[in-house]
Amino acid sequence: MIGPALVAGVAYLDPGNVASNMTAGAQYGYLLVWVVVIGNVMAWLIQYLSAKLGVVTGKSLPEVLGERIGNRWGRRAYWLQAEAVAMATDIAEVIGGAVALNLLFGVPLVWGGLITGSVSLVLLVIQSKRGARPFEFVIIGLLVIIAVGFSVGVFVAPPDPAGVLGGLVPRFEDANSVLLAASILGATIMPHAIYAHSALARDRFAPNRRAETNAVPTARLLVATRWDVTIAMAIAGTVNLCILLLAAANLAGVEGTDSLEGAHAALQVSLGPIIATLFAVGLLASGLASTSVGAYAGAEIMHGLLHVRVPLIARRLVTLVPALVILALGFDPTLSLVLSQVVLSFGIPFALIPLISVTAKRGVLGRFANHWATTAAGIAASVFLITLNGVLLWLVFTGA
Repeated sequence: MIGPALVAGVAYLDPGNVASNMTAGAQYGYLLVWVVVIGNVMAWLIQYLSAKLGVVTGKSLPEVLGERIGNRWGRRAYWLQAEAVAMATDIAEVIGGAVALNLLFGVPLVWGGLITGSVSLVLLVIQSKRGARPFEFVIIGLLVIIAVGFSVGVFVAPPDPAGVLGGLVPRFEDANSVLLAASILGATIMPHAIYAHSALARDRFAPNRRAETNAVPTARLLVATRWDVTIAMAIAGTVNLCILLLAAANLAGVEGTDSLEGAHAALQVSLGPIIATLFAVGLLASGLASTSVGAYAGAEIMHGLLHVRVPLIARRLVTLVPALVILALGFDPTLSLVLSQVVLSFGIPFALIPLISVTAKRGVLGRFANHWATTAAGIAASVFLITLNGVLLWLVFTGA
C-alpha cells in the first residue's frame, strides 16, 4: 500500500528545490535551515490531507472543486491560476534536466530541454498504458538516484553542527533572504503536488477499485497512507536539507555559486569530480522524475476543473514551450528556476485553502473529516504562507 506519496514526494525534490536550497546555502550559509524544516513539517500535513481526500472520496482535489464551483467562469479562473502554477513547475523541471545534461554530456540547453520533455512523455505513457504501479516503480527508482546524488557530499564534507543548530532559529537577514525563503517554500510545498497526490491516491485506492487491494477498509488505508507520507516526507526533507547544508558548508562565499553550473564547478574543485558528477546525475534524475509528475498533475487539473482531456503528446508539447523559449533566449537558468518557485509559492493558498476546507466537511469525507485540531493546524500553515507572500509582495513593490 506504499507508493503514491513517494511519487508525489518527487515534486519536493525537483530542480527548483535544488536551485533554491543551493542558492540559500551559498549566499546565507545556515540562515534558512529553519525554512526547510518548517516547510517539510507543513508538507506532511498537506500531503496527507490530499491523499486522504483521494482515498475516501475516490476523487482528486480538482474533481471535487470542479463539482463544487458552480459558476463556470469562476471554475475557469481557478483553472487558469492552477494551470499557470503547473507550467511554472514544468519550467523549473525541464530547465533543471537541461542543465544536468549540459553538465554531464555537454548537450546544448535547448536540446537538453527537448530530451527531458521526451523522456517525461515516455514515463507518462507508462502511467496511462500500464497503470499506477509500474509508474510508481520507475519514479521511486529515480527517487533513489536523487537521494544518493544530493546527499553523498554532506557525508564527505560534513556541515558545522553549531551552524546547523543556529539555523533552526527563525529569522531573516534582508529582502533577498525573504525572497529565497518564499522560493524554498514554493519548492517544498508545491501546489501541483497537492493536486497530484489526491489523484495518485484515487488511482490506487478509489472505492470502486478496492477489489484490487482485497477490499482493505478505508481506516486501514489511511493508516498506510500516513506511513507512506511520513516516509516520503522524511526522504524529501532530509535530501533538501542536505542540499542546503552542502552549499552552506562548501560553497558559502565562493564566487560563481549563484548558478547550478557554478555550484557544480565549485563542488568539483572542493570535493572532487565524483561528488560533482553524482550531483549532476541527481539533478538529471530530479528533472526527469519531477517533470513527469508535473505533467500528470497538469492533466488532472484540466480534467477535474474543465472536464477536458487533452492527448498527452499535445499537452506535453504545449507545456514544453515556455521552458524552451527561456533556454533559447539565454536567460539565466538558475535565476529562472528560483523565480519559478516564487510563482509556485503564490499558488499555494489557492490549493491549500480549498483542501483544508473540503477535508473538514463531513458532507465530503463523512466520519473521516478532519479533527478540529487538524483543521486548525492547516489554517495556521495557510496563514504563515500567505503572510510570507504578502511580505514578499510589499518588499518587491516598495523596492525594499
